[in-house]
Parts: sequence; C-alpha cells; structure tokens
Amino acid sequence: MSEKEIQVMHEDMSASSYYSEDLAPVPPDQRTWNTWHLAAIWIGMAVCIPTYLLASYMIKSGIGWLEALIIIGLSNLIITVPMVLNGHAGVKYGVPFPVIGRSSFGMKGIHIAAIVRGIVACGWFGIQTWIGGLAIYAIFNVLTGNESSYGLSIGQFVGFGIFWIINIYIVWKGVESIKFLEVFAAPILIIMGIFLIIWGATQAGGFSVVLQKSKQLENPTAVIHSSEDSQPLLILNPLKDRTGTKTKADDYRILYGKDDMDENWSPLTTSFTIPVDPSRSDDIFVQFRKNMGDKYVYSSHIKPILRSDSKKTKPRIWTYILWLTAMVGFWATMSLSIADITRYAATQKSQIAGQFIGLPGTMMLYSFVGIFVTCAAVLNFEDILVGDDAPWDPVKLLARFDNPVIVILSQIFLIIATLSTNIAANVIAPSNAFSNLWPKKISFRTGGIITGIIGILICPWWLLDEISSILIFISGLLGPVLGIMLSDYYLVRNKEIELAELYRYNGIYSYKYGFNPAAIIALASGVGLALIGFWIEELDFLYSFSWFTGFLVSFVLYYLLMKKK
Repeated sequence: MSEKEIQVMHEDMSASSYYSEDLAPVPPDQRTWNTWHLAAIWIGMAVCIPTYLLASYMIKSGIGWLEALIIIGLSNLIITVPMVLNGHAGVKYGVPFPVIGRSSFGMKGIHIAAIVRGIVACGWFGIQTWIGGLAIYAIFNVLTGNESSYGLSIGQFVGFGIFWIINIYIVWKGVESIKFLEVFAAPILIIMGIFLIIWGATQAGGFSVVLQKSKQLENPTAVIHSSEDSQPLLILNPLKDRTGTKTKADDYRILYGKDDMDENWSPLTTSFTIPVDPSRSDDIFVQFRKNMGDKYVYSSHIKPILRSDSKKTKPRIWTYILWLTAMVGFWATMSLSIADITRYAATQKSQIAGQFIGLPGTMMLYSFVGIFVTCAAVLNFEDILVGDDAPWDPVKLLARFDNPVIVILSQIFLIIATLSTNIAANVIAPSNAFSNLWPKKISFRTGGIITGIIGILICPWWLLDEISSILIFISGLLGPVLGIMLSDYYLVRNKEIELAELYRYNGIYSYKYGFNPAAIIALASGVGLALIGFWIEELDFLYSFSWFTGFLVSFVLYYLLMKKK
C-alpha cells in the first residue's frame, strides 16, 4: 500500500482544541475493514424497514412495481457514485466527515453542515428506534396473547424504550462492534427476504398472480372528481379477490365527517360511481365492511382524493421525478458522512467495491421484497378490504402470522436489521458531529447519548407516515453540502489535504474567523435555490429536483469562488 493511498499525520496535534482520540486519523494498522465488511455494512443498512416502506409507498402513490424498481435502481446508482467519491478521503486520510469537511467549510464553518446532517440522522435514529420498538411490542403480544394495537399505546412506548437502550449499549461498546453485527446480520436478512417472497407467491397462487394483481394498489381507494359545471362524483376502487371478479368488501357507506355515525350501508355493485352533495364534498369519508360469517370486519375511514377536471394536471413524469429525488435523499445523509465508515477501510479498492456491491443491488432486492410481499398480503388476508389498510411495513405483516414461533423469530431478525442500520447510518455521523463541537469534552460515546436523546425529542411516532415528503426536503439541504465537499476535494485541492492543518487552531483551514465565505455563500445559494420551489409554485420543478439542483449549484459556485481567491 503506497504512501499516496494512506496519509499519516506525523506531527503531534493532540494538544489542539480541535483534536480528540475519536476525531484523530485512524492508524494504518487499525484500518482492517475489507470489501466484504463494507458490503455487509451496506447490506445491513439497505435491508431495513424504511427501505421496505418506501418501496411499498411508491405502489400506494400510483406507481407500478416495475417502474418503482427502475426508479429505486437508478437513484441508488446515482447516489453510490458521489458516495464512493466522497469515501476516498476517508480511506486516504483516516478522518471522519466533520474533520475532512474543515478543509472546505472552515474549522468552525463545518459545524453548520455537520449539525444539519447530525440532526437529520437523529430524526432517522428516532424513526428506526420506534420501528424496532414496534417489533419488540409484537413479540410481547405473541408471548402474552394480546392483540396488537393500531393506535399509540403504552406497550409501544415501552418497546421503544427497550430498543433505545439496546442501541445506546451498542454505541457504548464502540464502533468495532458494528462490524461484527453487520457481518452476522446481512446473510440472515437476505434469507428472510427470500422467505417472505416464497410465502407471498405460494399463498397467493403464484409469482405472476401477485405482480398482476398489484395493479389494483396503484389506484386510490376513493376519488372525488369535481368540475364547475357538474355535480361531484365519488369513484370507488375497492380491492378485489384473487379471481379479480369480486370485491373483497360486501358493503360501503359514505360519511360526512369522520365522526358521522350513519349506519346506512349500501351493497357494492358493479357501479362504483356515486353522486355526492357538492356543498359537503370536502368532508367526505368512505368505509367498507365484509361479512366474515360470525362478525363483520371493517376498513379504516378513507378520505377520498379530490381531483378536478382541470387541464393543469401535471404529467406522470413528475411523480417519477419526485420519487427519484426522494430515493436519492434516502442516502443523502450517508453520502456526506461516508468517511466516518471508509476511514476504517484497508484500501480504496475495498471501499469502491464494497459500496457498489452492497448498496444498489441490495436496495433493489429488498425494495422488491417490500413491493411483492405487500401486494401478496393484500390477496392473502381476507380482512384487508382497502389498500390503505395493507400491512405496508413488515412488523405489522409478520405480526399477522398464526405461528408464534415464526412471528417471534422474524421479529428478532427485524430487530437485528433495524439495529444494524441505525448504528451504522444514524449514530456514527451525529456522534462525530457533536464530538466535533467540543472535541475535548464530548466523546463519541457522549455524542451517541445526545443523538439518542434528540431521537426521542423529535417524536418519531408522528414522522413515520411523512417519510417521502421529509426526504425531498432533506435532499435540498444536504445535496449542496456534498457538492461543496466534492468540488473542494477534487477540483480545488486535487485530493491533497494538509492533514495536520485539519487540527491546527489558526491553520490554513481557519479562513476568516473559522468560516470559509465561499462555502457559506455556495451553501446558502444551493439550499435557497433548491427549496425555493417549495414556496413558489411556478418554480416547483426546482424543489422536485432539490438534491440535483442544490448539488450542481453549490458544486459550480464553490469552485468559481475559490478560484477567484
């Protein structure tokens, strides 16, 4: 291994206020992670419940399964490229993201980027911890014979607390424990995904049957078509059985307000278009029921989507673009802080091969698991009457199995999956970011505790259903940071950084009062332009492309500003 590949800091900077053991360069003899370790980490991170959820939600938003897989594959190939490019500095210099970012943002300026990335990761930590807690809650219900609660319950919060403690314990054990956790978890999780596909295909009557019937999930359960010159029409799209000839529900009722107690049920016939009261069309809910012999099962209350006959309706391509941006945003955080992991890699070849092997293919595989199994569940469970009530996440799906042994084992595997993703993707980066704020006082462990506390304060139980919208917003914040870092490392510095200067109080990376004006201007411009479409409808295409817009603007502007110096 040549000196050009791995740089060693020969000068002792331990007295600097910017130095700590957690932020120091990893010595060459401690960079032990090979291609498989890195690939396993990505497999462990990609095989997670949010991956499963996002893929299922794409179907729910009206995208076909094949289109969804193409978008997922393309977005993950796109994000892997800058991930590998940004990971180069981690291998070469052995330092984490908050330290390598000092060269572009300045010794104090990097706090802006690192804390934004850290807070986002804290949000993800909270969401993943809540999901892991639900798996613990499902195991508790199996052992005690209780029925799962679909609202918030004390049991769910207890499960959340237990899983939170498990995460913090792993943080306390140190980064090396993550490597062994990932190597153990990855093969098991892939096998579990394959098992779910086999179950879905077998129970539904065949692989092709599931994919064929998945098209019914692309349509919303209820839509109101409204125009100025005619009465609004409620159009129902109830789920059908495996034969495709009969609706799963027997009756429906229209409620004017969610608290409407009207018991006037009407049988579902071949005609699913119903005129509605124009004055109350904005407050309509629909509910379905099915006669199961000794009892009725009911759907949730469905609020119809309101659609006008206006010709201003956007073409379908915009739905694809929004989801492409959201899926890129899914790993936008890791694309920034990938050096936190690659600093432990033995060679550049290991980090490149490990990331390309581990990320795009695994994301497509497990996304397909989410899509396929959700579609199969709709066919296999008779009490699922509308697409909105489908078990979109695997915790709910697996909790429905009759065999308690299968439920417990599968939930344990989900806990391992969530734990491995949470630690690698959502703890290392914010822990380093918080440690970088006060290196001498805040250790990696303390940063992990701070991450955990913020993960509770963001109330993740309220964020889970808004993942896709959150991801697009996050993309606009983090794309510009990545653009600045890559522009600095490859164009401005040609991959050559003065390692000791990254820790020097008044060194070359102090710029003006610790901030690099070029980076701050480029960041503000990239974020501002990417997010302006959120408020100005005529420029909403900028928001739809938020990651790409912000990345490109900041990348180019930073280079131009630095060249003028």
